[in-house]
Amino acid sequence: MKTISSVKFKKIIFIGMLILTLIASSGCTGESSPAENAEHENPAEDAGTATGTDELTESAEKTVTDGFGRTVTIPGNVESVVCSGAGSLRYLVYLQSQDLVVGVDSLEKQEAEIEGRPYALANPQLKDYPLIGEFRGKDDPEKVIDIGPQLILKAGTTGQAPAANAAEADSLQEKTGVPVISFPYGSLNNDERKAEMYSSLRIMGEAVGKEERAEEVIAYIDATMEDLEKRTADIPESERKNVYVGGVSSAGAHGIISTEPAYAPFLWVNANNVAAGMGADHADIAKEALVDWDPEYIFIDTGTLQLGNEGAIGELKTDSSLTGLSAVKNGNVYGVIPYNFYSTNYESVLANAYFVGKVLYPDRFEDIDPEAKADEIYTFFVGKPVFSDLNGQYNDTGFKQIPL
Repeated sequence: MKTISSVKFKKIIFIGMLILTLIASSGCTGESSPAENAEHENPAEDAGTATGTDELTESAEKTVTDGFGRTVTIPGNVESVVCSGAGSLRYLVYLQSQDLVVGVDSLEKQEAEIEGRPYALANPQLKDYPLIGEFRGKDDPEKVIDIGPQLILKAGTTGQAPAANAAEADSLQEKTGVPVISFPYGSLNNDERKAEMYSSLRIMGEAVGKEERAEEVIAYIDATMEDLEKRTADIPESERKNVYVGGVSSAGAHGIISTEPAYAPFLWVNANNVAAGMGADHADIAKEALVDWDPEYIFIDTGTLQLGNEGAIGELKTDSSLTGLSAVKNGNVYGVIPYNFYSTNYESVLANAYFVGKVLYPDRFEDIDPEAKADEIYTFFVGKPVFSDLNGQYNDTGFKQIPL
C-alpha cells in the first residue's frame, strides 16, 4: 500500500507541473490586445511614411505638357500605349519602347508587297497587335477602349494648325477616357522644324520614361549632321555640284517631276539643289524647268518603281525631252533609298546623305562604305541592320549608279 500511495503522489505532482507549463506557454503565445495591435498595424506610418490614398494616387501620376501646349495627366509608370498618326510608332521605336505597344493602326497591319519603313522591317511583330482604327490618325475610339492602353501617343497632322491638332487630341481623349499626348512630327529640313522634332522626341521620352534615350537620339542626329557638313564645308561655291532628286515619294510613288526643294542630304553635303527655289516642302516641277536647270547629277528616289514602267527611271530612258540631260548622257544618275513612307524615315535620310556625299565628293568620303554606314545608322535607330532587306524591296537599285 505504501508503494502504491507514493506512486500516486508522484503522478499528481507530475500532472500539476504539466498544467502549469501549459498555462505559462499559453500566456506567452496568446493574441495581442487590440491596443497592442493598433500600435503596430501600419509599419509605414511607424516609419513616418504617408500611405493615404491621395498620396499614392499623386505619386502614381505625372503631368506632361504635350507638343501643342496641352497639359495631360498620365500614369507615372506607363506600361501600355497605342500610337496614332503617321510617324508616331516610328518615334516610339527610336526610343526603344516598342514593347509597350498593345495596338496598331491599319497601315501597320497591312501585308504590303513593298515595305519601305525600316522600323517595320526590324519589328515584324507589330503586325500582330490588335487594330485601333484606320491609318493617319483615324482612330476608332471603341476599339481603343476595348484594347485599354494607359496612354495614346498621337502625331499631329503635318500642315494642320496647332489648334486643330490640339482639338483632335482633346476629342480622342474625351471619347476614350485615355490620356492623349500629341505632338508635331517635325523635320530636319530647317532649324525651326528640327526644334519641333527634338521637342517631340523629348515629350515622348518623358511620357514613357525614356528621357535618356531621347537625348541619345538627338545627340546622334546632331553628330551625324555635323560630320556630314564638316567634310564638305570648305568646298568653294564654284566647285559645288549642281544636283536634283526626282521620283520623291509623297503619300505614294511619283515620277521624275516630284522633288524636295529642301532635300536634307543635299544641304548637309553642301551640294547645290537646282530646285531649291521651289519652297521648303514637296514640289512638283515642270519638266521644262528640269531641262533648263540641266543638273550635273540626278538622284532617283527608288520608291518611284512602284508606279510601274520603272517610274522616273523609265521617264529618263524614254522621254525625248529628258534623254538629252547632262546627267543622263554622262551616266550620273543614281538611286537613293525612299525616305517618305508613312511620314519621314529619318534614318534613311541620314543614310542617303552619306551615299550622296560619296558620289559627289569621293575624296571627302573615302573612309565611308555607304551600305555599311547605312546599317550602322539603321541599327542605332531601329535596332537591326536592315539596309539589304530595305533595298531589296526596290530591286536593289539604291546606292547604285542606274544604267540608262
